[in-house]
Amino acid sequence: MNIWESVIMAFSSVRTNKIRTGLTLLSISIGVFTIVAIGSIVNGLEKTVTEEMNALGENSFAIFRMPKLQTEPNTWRKYSKRKPISYSQAKEFSERMTSTTLISFHSSNGGLVVKHDNFQTNPDVSVIGCNEMYFLTNNVNIDEGRSFSGSDIEFNKRVAIIGNDLVQALFPFSNPIGQTISIKGIDFDVIGILEEKGAVLGQSQDNQVVLPITYFLKSFAERWHESMEITVNANSSEALVPTIDEAIGILRTLRNVQPWENNSFEIATNESISEQFGSLTKYLKMFAVLIGGLALLAAGIGIMNIMLVSVKERTREIGIRKAIGAKKRWIMMQFIIETITLSEMGAVLGILIGVGITAVFSSQLGLSLSLPVDWIVISIGFCSLIGLIFGIYPAYKAASLDPIDALRYE
Repeated sequence: MNIWESVIMAFSSVRTNKIRTGLTLLSISIGVFTIVAIGSIVNGLEKTVTEEMNALGENSFAIFRMPKLQTEPNTWRKYSKRKPISYSQAKEFSERMTSTTLISFHSSNGGLVVKHDNFQTNPDVSVIGCNEMYFLTNNVNIDEGRSFSGSDIEFNKRVAIIGNDLVQALFPFSNPIGQTISIKGIDFDVIGILEEKGAVLGQSQDNQVVLPITYFLKSFAERWHESMEITVNANSSEALVPTIDEAIGILRTLRNVQPWENNSFEIATNESISEQFGSLTKYLKMFAVLIGGLALLAAGIGIMNIMLVSVKERTREIGIRKAIGAKKRWIMMQFIIETITLSEMGAVLGILIGVGITAVFSSQLGLSLSLPVDWIVISIGFCSLIGLIFGIYPAYKAASLDPIDALRYE
């Protein structure tokens, strides 16, 4: 038996029955595409989140009113009852901490328009209010100009640091440093430009204005739900746990949390965020395997149907082969190899489509392209298994034909 000849016969089947075989290969491609595409996107998300977490530093942790990722159902109502972390609490927390001085707090508001002379932005600019330590603890770099000083915060100065999107929209022909922008009719002097970061998940990180937290709270905060987000950098990895313990104790005291009550705030470290994100992506992976598996099973039934038709069309050929001495196992192997080859053709097509679409999708969302090699290998192996399982019956039926009856078949 010639294996290469069996592979050629599979390609010949594609050419002979273009529509029938093409639809079956398409169904295989859809299954593999689903697995590869979702696997690539999940890997890209995980890589992007890991990069963002590493940029903040392994010694940092954040304090929020509510968790950023809520993987448990029906928890929003419980967390929404928590009182906001007020500016006074954040400020006193910063003053009481003894294990580190690298503490920042900030809040934000979105959907605002920023103007300069005859230029203005779309109503989608984020305005962030922060203290002077925000740039150190959150890995936010100033590309040009300066960051806030303690006096900018203390004396409630109307100064601003803008992202690159605003530079392009408002100052296409001039340097923004020293010039004035207007937000809700309030003028601010531009003292700095943020380092360009690009987009993540389709959301630009450069479409923002940073203001002193004191002026932000005065003019841009949504009072009914305003809450500070606190970022703390421990002095070393060994000091991280003691620093977290101190932070929890101080904040529980400031927020009047009783000894028997749970924390009324969330502590998030790089590790805890990664674990929460991993539990979220786990469901995406399960969804990909389920949808892809169902599509491949349906494709397997289609392949079996094609091979049964192929057995019928090649009955005389099978009879001739058996008449000149072809053994039953040779014929079975020939048809199984043809089935597996058809499956792998669909797998390769699905992988190519999946990689291509994922590359475009990742570039649009600003994700790192990360091909799931393990998922690709699993998809190829699963397609081979599908071809083997659904090719056994047609192969057995072909090998079981009586040579005399087969030769008489018209």
